[in-house]
Amino acid sequence: MADERLQAVAAVAAEAGRLAMTTWRGEFRQWQKGSGDPVCEVDLAVDAFLRARLAAIDPQAGWLSEETADDPIRLECDRVWVVDPIDGTRDYVRGRSGWSVSVALVDSFRPVLGVLDAPAVGEVWMAAVGQGAWRNGVPLKASPRTDLAGARVPADQIPRADADLVTVAKPNSIALRIAKVAAGEADLCASLRWGNEWDIAAAALIAAEAGATVSDALGAPLRFNTPTGEAFGVLATAPGIHAAAVVRLRERAERALPR
Repeated sequence: MADERLQAVAAVAAEAGRLAMTTWRGEFRQWQKGSGDPVCEVDLAVDAFLRARLAAIDPQAGWLSEETADDPIRLECDRVWVVDPIDGTRDYVRGRSGWSVSVALVDSFRPVLGVLDAPAVGEVWMAAVGQGAWRNGVPLKASPRTDLAGARVPADQIPRADADLVTVAKPNSIALRIAKVAAGEADLCASLRWGNEWDIAAAALIAAEAGATVSDALGAPLRFNTPTGEAFGVLATAPGIHAAAVVRLRERAERALPR
């Protein structure tokens, strides 16, 4: 882990995690941005903290975050911070541990640094492009599975069409679900709908650097810092089952694609 910027970003994410922990399972204001989309005052405090501290690391980088109004000037930047101050807010506000601080630095449309700080479970995940991925300093390696049947999926329940798959524990944070694929603790994590880049940027790099195959829901490469700040789903799998997963999920994904 020689990248000094990665270490600096991890230190900032750790401070942000400690800030979030000061009120976790305590009292704080919370409200709904939309149906089933909670936000709390801690999201905003962590967002402001991250923006100030990350700007000190790379002041030329643009900014894309769940809790900041989008400024299209980021599209003119070569590098962009892509941040979710608390990914998995539902778990956070319910006092559950499945949330994380997610920070990625995107350069020329791809993440080059990624950190997930999950203080409620004592885990720090990080990756730098071309250098590998780690959890708490231990190198990560995706599963060697080659059969889709029996693949482990972080989910509460499995659709009937996927009855040959196996559920494992599902944190609310999609970033942590993707990270389970990076760690070889799950074989497949899929989202078949439009979603936000800040949810997946850091985790996508961590999984890819651990040897997983990561794409959008249709199997195409992911691009970040797009004009909409969105991606059509994510599919992170053990490399030996990615093609089979794309085939199985394609019809469902195509039904969900129209906007």
